[in-house]
Parts: sequence; structure tokens; C-alpha cells
Amino acid sequence: MENVKAAVVQFTKDRDWDQFHSPANLAKSIAIESGELLECFQWNDNYDKKEVCKELADVVNYAILLADKLGVSLEDIVMEKLEENSKKYPVNKSKGNSKKYTEL
Repeated sequence: MENVKAAVVQFTKDRDWDQFHSPANLAKSIAIESGELLECFQWNDNYDKKEVCKELADVVNYAILLADKLGVSLEDIVMEKLEENSKKYPVNKSKGNSKKYTEL
């Protein structure tokens, strides 16, 4: 992922777009791109995988930029969240179950 992160950050730097990338603007962009990702599935489950991947890449690109702006490692925060979720959703209670942790 380091190569991907470096490429995304460099792409932005080359275009002098960092000036527009406040944490709030990046979070908004993630939400906007997530909406475009959802649009790929709007009316049915027949989706164009290529289009889905393009929209997913946009979401990931903005997430990379937000993590960089916040000075955090995506790997670290994802691993921390997995650890937190493993406590909320122990395998013996949550396996095969879609209930929220408060309902287990």
C-alpha cells in the first residue's frame, strides 16, 4: 500500500490540489464518491464491475488522502478498529449472525 499511497499523494501534489484538501473536504469527497458507488447498484444487482471498481478506487483514493492529511497510518487504524470490533463481535456470538453487537 505504500506505493499506492505515494502515487496518490504525488498525483495530488503535482496538481497543487492539496490546498483544497482539508479534512472536512476530504470527508465530504468520500461521502460523495460513496454515493456514486451506491449508484452503481441503485435499481438492481446487475452491476458493471468496471464502473464499480472505478468508484471504489475514488473512495479509497480520498480515504488515503484523508489519512495522510491526519497523519495516521491506514494500516494502523484499520488494525485498531478490527481489534475493537473483535471484542464487540466475538466469533462464538456473531458467527453467521448479522445483529448489531448490542443485540448479541
